[in-house]
Amino acid sequence: MKTTLHFKIGFLLLIAIFFYSCSSMNTLTLSVKEPAAADMPNDVTKVGIVDRTLPTEKTKPLDDADKILSIEGKDFDKDGAKAVIQGINDELLVQNLFKEVRIIDSAGLKSQGMGVFPERLSWEKVEEICAKNNVDVLFELSFYDTETSINYETKNEESIGVLGVKVPVIKHKATVYTRIKTGWRIYDPLNKLIVDEIALNEQAISTGEGINPMKAIEAVMGRKDAVMQVSNFMGHNYVLRLVPYYVRVSRLYYVRGTNNFKIGKRRAQTGDWDGAAELWKKETENPKSKVAGRACYNMAIISEINGDLDAAIKWSSKSYVDYKNKKALRYLNILEYRVQQQNILQNQ
Repeated sequence: MKTTLHFKIGFLLLIAIFFYSCSSMNTLTLSVKEPAAADMPNDVTKVGIVDRTLPTEKTKPLDDADKILSIEGKDFDKDGAKAVIQGINDELLVQNLFKEVRIIDSAGLKSQGMGVFPERLSWEKVEEICAKNNVDVLFELSFYDTETSINYETKNEESIGVLGVKVPVIKHKATVYTRIKTGWRIYDPLNKLIVDEIALNEQAISTGEGINPMKAIEAVMGRKDAVMQVSNFMGHNYVLRLVPYYVRVSRLYYVRGTNNFKIGKRRAQTGDWDGAAELWKKETENPKSKVAGRACYNMAIISEINGDLDAAIKWSSKSYVDYKNKKALRYLNILEYRVQQQNILQNQ
């Protein structure tokens, strides 16, 4: 009994210490610019887009739904690939990344289909296509494939008849899931470089329901529109891999140590970060090493907020080296990574 009581007291003390240590810091968030996922050379001004896909034939006429699927199947993937290409073309124009964007229909490229990457084009072939069409870089839709499954279900319900009498009916519902698989490559013939190579998947869903099977089958008939819309969206979305983007990140800063930290906390909460920094800087000369280390750490935070990563690195280094603040070392690693990312951004 005594051991259990000691355990409970110890556990409660650990919780108290945990919350006390956490309360010594507050969290803030800020936007950080990240480089584009695909690093396009700066000297590219004209790009061409080629379709290297083959339509996938699906012929399984087992029921009405599958009959409709096989009728659509003849040009289904071909039309889907066109929707993707159009999406790429339109988004490139919207983003204004290049002076010219051209869809190249005469390349005559083929692949094995089946949702897998074909062998890379030879650089001789890439150079030939680029020279013939006067473009610097080649965007290749390497494959486009769809896989469709149908979920068909029935359930008993009651419907109000003509005379207001409840009549039992069987309700039919069909849900069509189409998984769209795409593969992308970007060839840079000047530098003999594959700028990007990635496979991306999305899913289109269409449903239909009614008191007879044909109402449910209408879901299949509306499948094509849904798939074309999603395919076009995938083209738009792929282009965003070429564009730098912002993410929200969180940072911790100290709010306990001296009265200046408490006041600084309140100033920060009202958005007066410069006012908070004024107080933190005073504490960097505090004779207590723990307080001075926290103040240096906070000065690193305010430097990052103001976009001065070099100053942030200096303050966080001082916090760790001079005052042994371990949190400052972890923060220093984050800042050095941000500097690397900024160097990439400057070259994009």
